[in-house]
Amino acid sequence: MHTSSRAPRHTAPREYLSFMLDGQEYGLDCARVQELKLLKSLERFAADGEIIGGVALSHGVILPMVDLRAGGLARGAAGPETDVIILRLSSGLVGVVVEGVTGIVHVRPEAVQPLPGRSDAAYLLGLARIDGRRVVLIDIDRLMSLSPRRPLRAA
Repeated sequence: MHTSSRAPRHTAPREYLSFMLDGQEYGLDCARVQELKLLKSLERFAADGEIIGGVALSHGVILPMVDLRAGGLARGAAGPETDVIILRLSSGLVGVVVEGVTGIVHVRPEAVQPLPGRSDAAYLLGLARIDGRRVVLIDIDRLMSLSPRRPLRAA
């Protein structure tokens, strides 16, 4: 009689770019990231709005700027080291303003746990615990496709 003792199969880890917003670390799929920029390095054309932060020019391309810090409690003025993540989304290029990029994390799908009490937010993929850190994983395409719940100031 032949028995096979197979080790459990683990799927390959995915890479997520991690960043901070209001004291919480988040991660988005690295495959969506085109480049990282400092906000001060972008030529901006419109005044800041509450969420839509105007438009900017990057490598000859005009792109909308979305300030993800707008939902936070401690949103301050953008400083010289404020980070912008330039993303390639299904809808086109967009720049998102975050408090700071923290690095790249490798997450195995089986290590992602559901977020407690957040079943209504389809853009939240789950919570990954990585070396003592708690990283909330987001589907940036779904998040950027949402309509704002409150009126936006003119950009």
